[in-house]
Amino acid sequence: MRLVLASASPARLSVLRGAGVEPIVQVSGVDEDALTEALGPSASPETVVTELARAKAAAVAETFMDSTHDLVIVGCDSMLSIGGELHGKPHSVEVARERWQSMAGNSGELLTGHAVLRVTAGVVVAQAAAHSSTVVHFATPSSMDLEAYLASGEPLAVAGAFTLDGLGGWFVDRIEGDPSSVIGIGLPLVRTLLNRVGTSLAELWGRSSS
Repeated sequence: MRLVLASASPARLSVLRGAGVEPIVQVSGVDEDALTEALGPSASPETVVTELARAKAAAVAETFMDSTHDLVIVGCDSMLSIGGELHGKPHSVEVARERWQSMAGNSGELLTGHAVLRVTAGVVVAQAAAHSSTVVHFATPSSMDLEAYLASGEPLAVAGAFTLDGLGGWFVDRIEGDPSSVIGIGLPLVRTLLNRVGTSLAELWGRSSS
């Protein structure tokens, strides 16, 4: 049994490695903005992140159609819900600065969708998906510290314009929920989803991506 991570996120890769799993990394290439738009404004935040995770896992599964291995493919997507709005990656300093103006001294809900597909001989034989939710309480960084953080580039490519395990951790006062899901992949939920598709951690621990 091999685990495939359908994500380019170094944070997610680090979480899995720290938890004893060396995954194969295969980026999905899913257009997140286009899929979110296709889901429509009536889709709940929980639905958006879960469907994005499902789409990423499904896209990567297609690349293993000729594989003879027994695989589990894990897709994830995270967004921050704050002030009634759902935020993904800001991509620019200007957008990240605006996000932090509403986040500073406030609390937000970090939602992470998870999808697990079990693939045998190139065929998806089982799948499960769900989301996790963690409340994040943000500090109020000084103007100098915030500008330095924005200049680092870190908040531009991460959901909610912050990290828990990087420079952004300085500006998180506390969280209510699973820390690993804030980093990007919730181990408790992934464990549950693995069980639903008939896979155990014992099958994954110690496996190499070579």
